[in-house]
Amino acid sequence: MRGMLPQMSLIARIFLALGLLAAAPALAQDAAAPGADIFSQGFVAPDVNTLLPPAADTLATPDAPTPPVSRSAPLPIAPGLNHSLVLEARLVADGPPLTNGLIWRVFGAQPGTDGQLPLYAETPSGGTTTIHLPPGDYFVHAAFGRAGATKHVTITNSDRTESLVIDAGGLKLDSVVGEDQPIPLGQLSFEVLQPDETGELVTVVPNAAPRRILRLSAGTYHVISRYGNVNSVVRADIEVQAGKLTEAVMRHTGAAVTLKLVSEEGGEALANTSWAVTTQDGITVHESVGAFPSIVLAAGTYTAVAKHQGHIYSRDFTVETGIDRDIEVRLSDVAQPQSLPDNAPRATGGEPMEP
Repeated sequence: MRGMLPQMSLIARIFLALGLLAAAPALAQDAAAPGADIFSQGFVAPDVNTLLPPAADTLATPDAPTPPVSRSAPLPIAPGLNHSLVLEARLVADGPPLTNGLIWRVFGAQPGTDGQLPLYAETPSGGTTTIHLPPGDYFVHAAFGRAGATKHVTITNSDRTESLVIDAGGLKLDSVVGEDQPIPLGQLSFEVLQPDETGELVTVVPNAAPRRILRLSAGTYHVISRYGNVNSVVRADIEVQAGKLTEAVMRHTGAAVTLKLVSEEGGEALANTSWAVTTQDGITVHESVGAFPSIVLAAGTYTAVAKHQGHIYSRDFTVETGIDRDIEVRLSDVAQPQSLPDNAPRATGGEPMEP
């Protein structure tokens, strides 16, 4: 294992030491073939880029106000006066031009009659492109997933080529239970956040699918991994480097349990049962109605409380990492009033679960 660590990025080694990443270096490393486009088509996060170019060129102050942008028809272009503007973008300054995944937008630098910047051209997802424009000032915006760059371009009386540096990388997320037990895709989701100007975390990707590449601006992101939708949650700070693909695997300590109210051990689950699951501190983490609801819980000790035909039954149980199991509450497990937590759980719809 010690011989493998130098192959991993510094951030991956830090996460590994903290127990946040799985041990296998193939699951947490920077991967990028020299000179290759690391973002293959089909592994693209949905574009949520807004049309917000800066108010001046790339040398302007970062505090410059952002002008409003309109998708209305552009100003008319006189025929025969157009010049070719070849646009290309790179992840890093010395990297190869991107061949796919780019969306180009060109805006006029002068507001239209509505006071907003006119949109002259917008291309579908691709790589290097050529746009024909008359002489004038423009803002060129390259969108690459959730990363992008904007440049002020002036067209005079000749064709020209412009190259933009996106300063972006890729992030591929996955999670396991325990050492290396995979989690079904339908039970796993990620939220990606990043600090804003005030330091407050804001959501960049609200529901990122596992094992798919996210295109993000270079920087450090706070990632939340959710196994199920109750309380099996893991957090980590992950660095995305420009021009590289960072793969991170986060480790959960939970398991799936199926709740059943039965007349006897191994019996058939009783329908029309209201359920609540509480922690040892009496905090309700789950409520539902059904014969055998299945949920994912973080490792720990819980109490399952079932209400059926006006009676309440309860049973303590323990969740062990990676061990899915049925939790059977029997009709003989009649709950005593003093055994229920102070904040007695409620069934769906707000009905108090009182004996």
